[in-house]
Amino acid sequence: MWKFGRKREDAAAEAVQLRRGGVQPFGALEGYVPLGGGDAGLYRAIREAVPIVDAAILKLIRLAGGFSVSCENAAAQAGLEKFIREVDTGRGQRGLQSFLDMYLDSMLTCGRAVGEIVTEGGREIAAVLCGNVRDVLVREGDTPLDFTLCSRESGQARPLPYQDLLLFTPFNPEADSPYGVSLLRSMPFLAEILLKIYASIGANFERSGNVRYAVVYRPQGDSPRAGERVRQLAQQWSRAMESTRSGEIRDFVAMGDVEIKAIGADGQTLDSSAPVRQILEQLIAKTGIPPFMLGLSWASTERMSSQQADMMTSELEALRRTLTPVIERICMLWLALHGYADGFEVVWDEINLQDTVEEAHAQLYRAQAENLGRS
Repeated sequence: MWKFGRKREDAAAEAVQLRRGGVQPFGALEGYVPLGGGDAGLYRAIREAVPIVDAAILKLIRLAGGFSVSCENAAAQAGLEKFIREVDTGRGQRGLQSFLDMYLDSMLTCGRAVGEIVTEGGREIAAVLCGNVRDVLVREGDTPLDFTLCSRESGQARPLPYQDLLLFTPFNPEADSPYGVSLLRSMPFLAEILLKIYASIGANFERSGNVRYAVVYRPQGDSPRAGERVRQLAQQWSRAMESTRSGEIRDFVAMGDVEIKAIGADGQTLDSSAPVRQILEQLIAKTGIPPFMLGLSWASTERMSSQQADMMTSELEALRRTLTPVIERICMLWLALHGYADGFEVVWDEINLQDTVEEAHAQLYRAQAENLGRS
């Protein structure tokens, strides 16, 4: 139960709705959510296994930028700004911006995001929390406008009691599914190939650093003591290798036809640069971020062109349009709880991906063109 500030005898905080139930021995079965939850773990694994995908999503979250609100009432403006700056968002974080970062992270990775507005006695918003999408089911009604968010209890979907305090946003939803589409939906196949290549590279380098040798002894004629000599060679070779590992230097001396060579030394190592780059090109193209922003210099003159900046700006504006209704719901509830009926507007920070010098040149050229047109 949430308590902030001084204790109120007549105000009881509502319990948090989005919380995990009891843990049972079969964790995989508990985490399974039918019709829209089994892929969330896969997408999280892709982000953990492929660092460049994780970096691209974090870059999108940072580039989305911050926001502010503009209210018609000065008192409402000051109170709402303080709420946005100081609201508790769980796990030691404060500020509505931190909630939006987690919310957008879940939306891009899992294809949907859920959140909850926690009120204190119905008079104040105590916290805004981001929930786990794997713990929430969507039950559709007769029309797409009618849907209910449910929790899992003993294999059954139980509708959550306070639907007006829940936040749910699907990312690029399709007509036949309410759960949305993850940004990583087309990546599992390519990510699997990439991980196989990296695993083989690691195995090859492990073999190169810990060389295995093949010692071949060919006895001259039909020697009756060939078996004993082979055992002596194996024993002396083992001693020589053990002394090498301990830092000592010990020579191995043999007589007769003895051949020693490294196992796999004659094998050709495959060039992985071309297939790795092809796969990375596909993965990065899905995120829409220019490669050089992720530390990849595939061209000597790589830089952000005006066309790339315009495309990135349009992508970020699309993400902002998805997040704006969530901000408006939270702010409208705060204004209503505090008795304000004035309107407000969500104002996002300006996106500036262009070079400042190029922008100045463009403004100069436009001004010169306007002067020529007037004359």
